[in-house]
Amino acid sequence: MTDINCDADMTGYHRDEVTLALSQQKDMRGRRNNGRDRLRKGLDTAGKPQPREVHSQGSYQMRTMVQDPDNDYDIDDGAYFWSEDLKDDDGVELTPLEARQRVCDALKWDGRFKQEAEVKNNCVRQAYAAGYHIDVPVYRIVTEKDWAGNDVEKYELASGNSWLISDARAVTKWFNDQVGELNSGQADGSQMRRITKLTKKFARRADWKANTTSGITISKLVIDHFVANAGRDDKALRQTWQMIHSALTWSTQVAHPVVTKNLAEQGDAQVTYFRDCLKAALDTLKVLDRDDCTRAIAREAWDSVFDTKFFSNRPDPDTANKGSSLGSVMTVTSVETARREDGGGRFG
Repeated sequence: MTDINCDADMTGYHRDEVTLALSQQKDMRGRRNNGRDRLRKGLDTAGKPQPREVHSQGSYQMRTMVQDPDNDYDIDDGAYFWSEDLKDDDGVELTPLEARQRVCDALKWDGRFKQEAEVKNNCVRQAYAAGYHIDVPVYRIVTEKDWAGNDVEKYELASGNSWLISDARAVTKWFNDQVGELNSGQADGSQMRRITKLTKKFARRADWKANTTSGITISKLVIDHFVANAGRDDKALRQTWQMIHSALTWSTQVAHPVVTKNLAEQGDAQVTYFRDCLKAALDTLKVLDRDDCTRAIAREAWDSVFDTKFFSNRPDPDTANKGSSLGSVMTVTSVETARREDGGGRFG
């Protein structure tokens, strides 16, 4: 069986088409910092208490954000308040909705933005004309006694009409701990991060991203089923996808990494959509197992998978062998379309 080594191609694709450019990263940091300044100034203007701390979280903090041609990027920046600071002027505790509304009012205190901040189910969102948006989930910090009588902090997210025990920082720590654990052993944790980003890029094709599952669910699936392959990101990606698809064929339920709830339940429409997209991709990549597979054929297969011309356009002596025509084999049909709720499930 022919083994076409496309690691250099996959590395180049990750570098040029998946990873955010330094200028984009700098722009996002600037917008995040500006958002924090607006929150601070707005709360000061209203005479309201400041959060004890503000923490970046999600894909931004895990360094798994991927390029998007529509600049559809979200920066998650959680605001953590002492519970006693989330009260009205009469000393009555704010409801979860009132807490989010206070943060929303602070973000639009000067009326400078054409697109004002708005309250979502799990966060407050500030959109930017360029396509970016900052999501600010609102947490309250509650101090309780543990079994030994020691003070312990608990974090509750203002979600809908409820305060839910949650802390997205724990999700970030979970992911980074997994990377660090691999790096301390025989496997390459940085490869797992690359495979996570490549999988998210695959799932965010323009005609799929509204229908497929969330980034945290994809990250959990990659970590649960990651197959390391030293020096071969192309093989690691395909083998990891095979493991994920096999697991999702059995069940679409995906457990949350840090709390006792699920990211997705059995029969989840978005996970089912993602599973079927993976099936189509893996069917396309079967051409790599053919004895007559050439580099040109392999590159055309990866182009089809990622909906790009990047692989075939790379210079290579084997381009003279080009001539295969795989056609449009990445069509997903009869998949129920469903959209995630704004802010739903992304904050741990």
